[in-house]
Amino acid sequence: MDISRIDLNLLATLEVLISERNVTKAAARLHLSQPAVSAQLNRLRDLFGDPLLIPAHRGMIPTAKALALMEPLRQSLDQLRDTLQSHDDFSPARAELIVAIACTDYVQAAVVMPLVLALREKAPGVRVAVRNLNPALLDQQLAAGDVDLAIATPKSDQPHLRTRRLFDETYVLIGRRDHPGLEAGLTVEQFVALEHVIVSPSGGGFASPIDEALAALGHRRKIVMSAASFLFVPEIVSMSDLVALAPRRLLRGRQDRLSCVELAWLTEQFAIDLIWHERNNSHPGQRWIRELIVELTAPTEKTEPPAPARPSRPRKTP
Repeated sequence: MDISRIDLNLLATLEVLISERNVTKAAARLHLSQPAVSAQLNRLRDLFGDPLLIPAHRGMIPTAKALALMEPLRQSLDQLRDTLQSHDDFSPARAELIVAIACTDYVQAAVVMPLVLALREKAPGVRVAVRNLNPALLDQQLAAGDVDLAIATPKSDQPHLRTRRLFDETYVLIGRRDHPGLEAGLTVEQFVALEHVIVSPSGGGFASPIDEALAALGHRRKIVMSAASFLFVPEIVSMSDLVALAPRRLLRGRQDRLSCVELAWLTEQFAIDLIWHERNNSHPGQRWIRELIVELTAPTEKTEPPAPARPSRPRKTP
């Protein structure tokens, strides 16, 4: 069969004709005139090389070929209708969709984990494929559709991508419970005297933007370990006298083994954006997931409080 001769309207007409087995009823259902439907039936007969519907005492009866076509034709048209409808309407409870998200391990814990838990309730047919964030390949991955969304610190050289600010993340100093050096009101001098773990995503680095800020004030902290992942940090500090600056959202639900100290003098923070390509901008399913992520990460007036640190020791007077 020459598929270039197939008109989608003809297949829709065939479906209704087989169902109604009457040209007049089919014409009324299709909102067409009876001669127009008769003309389409003749084209279908020529296309399939079969009468398809044979005149009978009342209406028409389908041929064996028409009966063989009926179920696969209905399934194909239903699938096409569902696909077209999904671009106008998205029903989370019924949707089946895979969304690929590129992010760091920190974002996996702070954003993707709550997202997956929410999807199990709101959209159980939506599956999440997490990919390691590779900034050098991100543009290409988004353009090719290998990645649907990135959740990351934005870069200034990506004006062609769509972005939406999710939140600005701040740091909290963490250590084990009853750490002798952690107390409320910790000064910069006390801070740099502690033994620190830092995170170097590229591996092996022993300095960060925070160290540059400390150096500008004439301070240098003692860094004894460089980790490749934030997820490792709470474990190592909970079992030692090491301390670390950790993103606040990473600590939610982890305070049972940690002591957390707010540093009023520490102003460093970093932004986390939702990043996507124009190709996915209008897709209703992708749009719904983006809005859900925004909802789940919306800043609140009061974030989960850190575990209380020991009060500062009273200073001795001479």
